[in-house]
Amino acid sequence: MGAGAVLAVVVLVGVTSSDESSSSPETTASTLPQVVVDDTAPPVQKLPLSQTFGRGAAGPEIKIIQDRLIELNFDPGVADGAFGERTQQAVWAFEKLVMGVPREQVTGKVTAEMWSRMQDPLVIKSRRPDSTPNHTEIYVPEQVMVVFHGDTPVLVTHISSGDDQEWCEEVTIDPGETGNEKGLEPIKEGWCGLSRTPGGVYKYNRMVAGRRESQLGGMYNPVYFNYGIAVHGAQEVPNFPASHGCIRIPMHISDYFQTLVAKGDQVFVWDGVKEPEEYGSPPPRFNWRDPNYTTTTSTSTTLVPATTVAPTTTRPPSTVPPTTAVPTTPPPVPTTVAP
Repeated sequence: MGAGAVLAVVVLVGVTSSDESSSSPETTASTLPQVVVDDTAPPVQKLPLSQTFGRGAAGPEIKIIQDRLIELNFDPGVADGAFGERTQQAVWAFEKLVMGVPREQVTGKVTAEMWSRMQDPLVIKSRRPDSTPNHTEIYVPEQVMVVFHGDTPVLVTHISSGDDQEWCEEVTIDPGETGNEKGLEPIKEGWCGLSRTPGGVYKYNRMVAGRRESQLGGMYNPVYFNYGIAVHGAQEVPNFPASHGCIRIPMHISDYFQTLVAKGDQVFVWDGVKEPEEYGSPPPRFNWRDPNYTTTTSTSTTLVPATTVAPTTTRPPSTVPPTTAVPTTPPPVPTTVAP
């Protein structure tokens, strides 16, 4: 693969019509993040693929695929020649971002066509080059997230965002978390919320290392950007929206994710309806206490019919193990959404 495996990265200036620029100067319209071939790169001597590969496959060809995904910053974990869950999630991201496959149709398999495309000197362009030096772009319709350092994408990953369902469940709140700030032991309470990931423009404002339990559930190494909504590691990151509003990422990526971002970095969230700037920075819908939840004793609790609850699937290790913290105060001070 040699020199052809070099990833060239450039910046895409948002596409804006003259009418849009005159009527709404602060809003930069965007297309899907464009991935193109660098015409200035040397010719690529492509390797053929003997067959279509998917989860469960193993061998030298799988290692070559993993190596290339790593070069393109689609992190499949260790290039060990085994096509497991991490490689599948990286392939999902490649299918959606590069191949343009709708998220509902991803297969997680590497075909000869995909492998040929993967060997091209690909150029991944930012939708918002005029942002903070480092920034994150979250594409909810595609369920993909890209972290940019300057003009360079340093991470492209599959994600799972909010499923837009209401939920009610019993949660554990660790000491020090909202609602149990001065406690010495974890407590259990019943809370409800709406699992939505709002579009908008935000900034990372808080990081927590390790796993914590809160009103919104458990998260691994969360980095918050919209009240209780955070990018965090999860054991389950399926190929569909499944969270309480947060951005789930694979656990092995969350191990080092906090080293890629910093407080103050901008976070752009596209919901597929409007440009992030058209929303501003809207908060999520705040949580509310479950009216059907009752505490039967100090140690046992009963949760009466809960509605939809979201699941939680599963580069160099970093330091961080998840939780979900949020402003959780019931009226007059509201709570928030997450995991």
